[in-house]
Amino acid sequence: MVEIRVEISELKAEGDELVKELADFLHEKTGVEIETTANEIVLKAEGLSKKHLRVLLRKYLHKSELKEFFRVIGGKENTLIIKGRKIPETGEE
Repeated sequence: MVEIRVEISELKAEGDELVKELADFLHEKTGVEIETTANEIVLKAEGLSKKHLRVLLRKYLHKSELKEFFRVIGGKENTLIIKGRKIPETGEE
């Protein structure tokens, strides 16, 4: 059984409700066992690829209208990270 971790510490700052919605969304789409800890979601599955999970995370961010503020990047082996985007400040001179 493969464990894929999704680090959600920056997303959690937006609210615990988003984390619960993300866990429900992933369970609905994949049908695998999901465990939520303090700063990450752990998916325990056989045959779930990291690439497919990345696509699902991007779909969730788009559906929740968070795509402009967060992105999905790869971490260590079997880890994905939802990271906040650096939004450029447009200063007027």
